[in-house]
Amino acid sequence: MITSTNNSLVKVLTLLGWSAVATAFVVPQTRTFPTELYSSALIVQNKGGGHGEIGYHLAQLLQDHPKITSVTILQDDACDDEAEPFCSYFPDLRGVTIMKAPLSAECDRFQMQGMLGGRDARFDYVWDNNSKKPTGGALALLECAAAWNVTLYTYVSSAGMYKPQGVFPMPEDTPVKETADQNLFDQKAIELNLPYVSFRPQYIYGPKANKNDYLDYFLDRLVRELPVPIPGDGSQLVSLTHARDVASLLASVLNNEDAAKQQRFFNCGTDQLVSYKDVADICAKAAAIEKYETEFYDAELFDKTKFPFRDTDFYVAPDKAKELLGWSGPTHNLKDDMTEWYFEQYKARGGPEKKMSFLKDWEIVVGSKTPPPGYVESIYDKYDPLVIEMEK
Repeated sequence: MITSTNNSLVKVLTLLGWSAVATAFVVPQTRTFPTELYSSALIVQNKGGGHGEIGYHLAQLLQDHPKITSVTILQDDACDDEAEPFCSYFPDLRGVTIMKAPLSAECDRFQMQGMLGGRDARFDYVWDNNSKKPTGGALALLECAAAWNVTLYTYVSSAGMYKPQGVFPMPEDTPVKETADQNLFDQKAIELNLPYVSFRPQYIYGPKANKNDYLDYFLDRLVRELPVPIPGDGSQLVSLTHARDVASLLASVLNNEDAAKQQRFFNCGTDQLVSYKDVADICAKAAAIEKYETEFYDAELFDKTKFPFRDTDFYVAPDKAKELLGWSGPTHNLKDDMTEWYFEQYKARGGPEKKMSFLKDWEIVVGSKTPPPGYVESIYDKYDPLVIEMEK
């Protein structure tokens, strides 16, 4: 019998002239299970951004999965410990081992092995949410996994590397940018002959996210009673997926590991698509705004704007994961989430009061229509006052 218990340790590693500090602790919980059923899971978690919340939810899901008997998070130590989701690790992830290490540092396989506990450390399943190109620590982890003879290596890639061919939702065989970091990682994992699966998510939101640009774009303008600039006619569809649903897609490889390895590449996102205009409507309803203005514009006429999505359709669907991995579908939807918690969190973050510049909005809404020979009063003046020298 193997028993996991509360322990705390700090390892100072000096390997081949390279020094690193890896800190590990186990959130207290005791579990007992037969040795022959022991399957360990390693989640490699980046420092934050759009993928920052995935590891938190994935750890919770894996703890409840009958195939997994221990869960370890290898957390990039560049994260902000006081920010979500990292500040919730200790209170929420009972029984999960948390290790912190400098994942962006250059290291080789032996140094990575040392950071993970030494020569005898190994894991049966790896979920890699560090999403780096295959160099340095990212390559070292791949080589460690090959040495461990892992059962499955699951990588969090990105659908952003697709080169759309006019077919939507974009299928998994859509051509990709060959030089994309995620594609290079895929090819290296295949070269190492790993039992490898790669998921391609798109736009992710969640209650513990530290990147909120996608939805805040709409709220920032709505709460200030400003028009919402949207490219095209606003009918373009987008896949906005809750981080918990992304995590459940990643965990679904355990439902059918052979099918996962055979298919290898899976799109990762909700099938509850919304249009850009839908997103604006959902945000307005949550903010109790009955009427608002949209400004539809021709994206080709302007340099890069602050609009958070593509100018055209660009979305995927999880059909393959449903068919082959038995994924049951999303348990969250944007409409309910926006009303139940997102807008309240937006206000708590100081969204309505934060200082902002709307110069690009002014260019779209005002400047492009009536090029001013002199001063033209507009609704944007209090955010970006125009200073114009008049001829004497």
